[in-house]
Amino acid sequence: MPEILAVIPARGGSKALPRKNVLPLSGIPLIGHTIRAANAATMVNRVVVSTEDAEIGAIAKSFGAEVINRPIELAGDEASSESALLHVLDHLEAEEGYQPDILCFLQCTSPLTAPEDIDGVLTAMTEADADSALAVARFHYFVWSRDSDGNAVGVNHDKSVRLRRQDRHQEFLETGAVYAMRVKGFKVVGHRFFGRTVIHEMPASRVLEIDDPADYQLAEQRLATSKTASLRFPNRIGGIAFDFDGVFTDDRVLTDERGTEAVLCSRRDGMGIEMLRNAGFPMIVISKERNPVVTKRCEKLQLEVLQGQDSKIAALRAWIDAHGICAEDVIYVGNDVNDLECMRAVGCAIAPADAHPSALAAASIVLRNNGGAGAIRELADMILGLAT
Repeated sequence: MPEILAVIPARGGSKALPRKNVLPLSGIPLIGHTIRAANAATMVNRVVVSTEDAEIGAIAKSFGAEVINRPIELAGDEASSESALLHVLDHLEAEEGYQPDILCFLQCTSPLTAPEDIDGVLTAMTEADADSALAVARFHYFVWSRDSDGNAVGVNHDKSVRLRRQDRHQEFLETGAVYAMRVKGFKVVGHRFFGRTVIHEMPASRVLEIDDPADYQLAEQRLATSKTASLRFPNRIGGIAFDFDGVFTDDRVLTDERGTEAVLCSRRDGMGIEMLRNAGFPMIVISKERNPVVTKRCEKLQLEVLQGQDSKIAALRAWIDAHGICAEDVIYVGNDVNDLECMRAVGCAIAPADAHPSALAAASIVLRNNGGAGAIRELADMILGLAT
């Protein structure tokens, strides 16, 4: 199998939408969406973000990408993406002797890109033994331009002949989301298209480049719709496990002068737990902390609870075994780094909207509500088919 490196160039500067690469989109920084897709692509061996910006670099690392610092002269408005890609290849070869076979170039301004889009482009190129490849979408519109006199001129059609869509030669739109190229050839020509180029068609519903605020709003709408329409719950939900702090609470603690602690919870979440319990789902709370407030809240909600768990994954596995549940049928709801093992061990990992970036990256579903502010009720509505 070829060694495939995915590179995501991400500059700190943006004029139309300032700081767009770090703006939250559906609860995740914009660049996080592309990193998640790259990490989930089965054909990609390594994911690198090229940036000159410290904040982008920190976010990229939290989502599981490597970061290579880009020289400032390669990060201006006039610098090409190819220059950043070549810099990454030269840097890795000089520092590690690393020379991938294929370079996969991903745009972080295309947050709807799915892992299957990435794998599709790479598969199309490798199966055809091509030199370069790109993601495209079907295009059936009539394109016009103006001549030197200002008259309208058909670009991809004869204006006197209005062919039906099915009678026209099939055309494709370059999506700007995914590109692939043989590294040896790319280093010679310095351009993403060379030799034999092939295409992979991706759904039009995932084609969107964010350049201005209107694009950003459209991306929010599409992501919200796609998450509701294609929830990645197990086919059969065998059980639900929760972290407590940051899931049942807003992750803050109130402490009085005697050291007594109190937390803020949502009554809506309490109703959500009642709905799930009445539906017959086994549930448990697994917490690293040992706190009376957790005990009391779980008693009121009639929830099984395990506290003081240094190894939450061991506790989760013991609970799964005790109930005779398949791990693939379990949902785990977590919000921080100590939940990652559990999130990766089950069939469906879920995070509140305000979870730590690493938990957001590990989640199959990111909720719209924050921890302690309706996240559990939102989940209950989704599971029971009440979400709108």
